[in-house]
Amino acid sequence: MFPFLNIQSQTIPSDSIKEPAAIITETIKNVINTPTEQLIANSIDIALDFGVKILAAIVIYTVGLWIIKKIKHILKKLFEKKGTDQSLSTFILSFTGISCTILLIITTISVLGINTTSFVALLAGSGLAIGMALSGTLQNFAGGIMILVFKPFKVGDYIEAQGFNGTVQSIEITCTHITTPDNKKIILPNGSLSNGTINNYSATGIRRCQWDFGVEYGTDLQKCKDTLLEAISQHPMVINDPEKPYVVVTALTDTKIDISARAWVNTDDYWTLFFDINEKIYNELPKNGINFASPRLDIKINNKDIN
Repeated sequence: MFPFLNIQSQTIPSDSIKEPAAIITETIKNVINTPTEQLIANSIDIALDFGVKILAAIVIYTVGLWIIKKIKHILKKLFEKKGTDQSLSTFILSFTGISCTILLIITTISVLGINTTSFVALLAGSGLAIGMALSGTLQNFAGGIMILVFKPFKVGDYIEAQGFNGTVQSIEITCTHITTPDNKKIILPNGSLSNGTINNYSATGIRRCQWDFGVEYGTDLQKCKDTLLEAISQHPMVINDPEKPYVVVTALTDTKIDISARAWVNTDDYWTLFFDINEKIYNELPKNGINFASPRLDIKINNKDIN
């Protein structure tokens, strides 16, 4: 630490360990015994060497800050050009700035001649401890990045995930907020959300509506199908692309004939159409002599068993 001291002539044997007070006393004696001219010359050399290091550290730090600023500016322009989600772009810019700044500080300190090994080890140990303590949060954090990058859904989409249905209100870096049809606010962690099954009803913009019910045996099936098709086709929310409405017989059970009517509709109009056609089916079929099937039990009695 004191290169101007002539300590080499008094090398401490490796097999002996001196007390701190003895080392300090010996150092002071060396300073006193050093000629003034040599002491001044060595001091000037040290000052010049340290001054050069300080100047180099200042230059490196200043240039580094400029480079970091340019990198963030380039990334920001790239995100704007690609239309990257604002939440994701803000996070990446912040993360990049912090990481580069830490690297710049470590580099600047090392230029000054300070040993950064302990500092880096402490930083790594702290990061590991924090990572273990916040493992769940980091999982949600990573899930949020996956959602923002791959976009399995966006704000305004109606999704089904983790046992909940609702409209996406916001996508944050650790969780996603949805609102259910009965106006409940559900907060889903992005970790489990990104690893689970997501049913996005709004992805294609259209959905198929389906009505299933049963009619009695002996029903005029053609009349039943014509009545259903007329009721469905006349509804203004029904669309004929990718296919027109149709009615099919899906099963013949012991007690009824299962009928299924299907039509395509814009996602936003799904429930309105579904409820409207439910009401039309209930009202129109009986008017045309078509009865809905109801559970029934046939009991046969053998007269021979009656006394």
